[in-house]
Parts: sequence; C-alpha cells; structure tokens
Amino acid sequence: MEQKRNSLFLFGITLVATIGGLLFGYDTAVISGAEESLKVYLIDSLHLGAFIHGATISSALIGCIIGGCISGLFASKLGRKNSLIIAAILFLISSLGAAYPEFIFFKKGEPTIGLLIVFNIYRIVGGIGVGLASAVCPMYIGEVTPANIRGRLVSFNQFMIILGMLVAYFVNFSISYGENQEWVNDIGWRYMFASYGVPALLFGILLIIVPEHPGTYP
Repeated sequence: MEQKRNSLFLFGITLVATIGGLLFGYDTAVISGAEESLKVYLIDSLHLGAFIHGATISSALIGCIIGGCISGLFASKLGRKNSLIIAAILFLISSLGAAYPEFIFFKKGEPTIGLLIVFNIYRIVGGIGVGLASAVCPMYIGEVTPANIRGRLVSFNQFMIILGMLVAYFVNFSISYGENQEWVNDIGWRYMFASYGVPALLFGILLIIVPEHPGTYP
C-alpha cells in the first residue's frame, strides 16, 4: 500500500512537471492557426513582405534559443521548481500579450510597426518559456524519480510535447469552426493565443504545491 501511494505521488509530480512539455508543444503549434490572420492584420496592412511575415511567425524560436541557453543557470541558481514557475509565468505573459498586443500602448484595429515589434516580443517571451521547460522539465522528473522507472517517466514529457501540439491544432480548429474568415482575422486568432493561458495558469498553480526535492533516489 505504501509503495502504491509513493508511485501515485511520483506520477502526480511527473504529471505536473510535464504540463511544461504540453505548453512547449502548444506554444510552438498554436501559431499555425493564427498565421494567416496575422499576415492580414500585421503584415499586409503595413505593406511588409514575406521575410517579415516569416520572421514574425518564427520569432518564438529566438526565445527558445535564449531559454535553452539560460536554463542550466536558472536550474542551478534558482532550483528546478522555481525555474519551472518562471517558465509558467512567461507562458502566461506570452499567451495574453500575443492575444492582445495592443494592451495599454496601442489602439485595437490600427496596426503599426510598433505593434508588430511588441507582438514579436511577446512571442519571444513565450519562446524563452519553451527553452526553459524543454531543459528543466526532464531534469526535474529525472531527479525526483527512482532509477527503475526514471526512463518511463522522463519519456512521458516527450509524449506531452506532441500532445500539446495536437491539442493546439484541435483548439484552433474548434475556435474557427463555423466562423467566417473575417471573424477569425479580427477575433479568432486572439482566442487561439489566449487559449494556452489556461494550461499555463494551471501549471503555475500546481507547481506551487509540488516539492522541490521529494526524495533522493539512486
């Protein structure tokens, strides 16, 4: 009975940690549903070319590089749990910011170069969260699980990354289903980005209650 409780406890911790993997996949895939709308709203309206369009769609990858580079430093200096909490905060900021980049400084419906830059900054912030999560999630899982099940639980993180991508596609589809393209170009793409704020918030809340080091295993 005690062993069963410990196994459930470890699985629960792993499940919380792998939400970071799910957000990794979600963040990288959610842009696919909003790509055409962003082109209409931020690229075509400003008479910008394909290069800026491509750079905007892929800007999160800049953050991924940054997050990956600083992940070891964060994990060592702040701890694995705190690093994941920071990643969750970055995911949430990116989600809400990308959904409504006009917040405070810009007027909705009036795209500008400044708005385009701010949107890309929010995407880069999310990318930093991806870079942190990609390194720290498996690190955390590997350190809190015993050797005999470590491989299985760490590999679960990879499963969640792919699941996050799949969920993003289904959410994008459900948001745009039955709606005309004008609505998607005006509002729908915002819902797509805002949608991953839900798992990001859940991730941050659940991380508060999991331990930094639940045990030491060989």
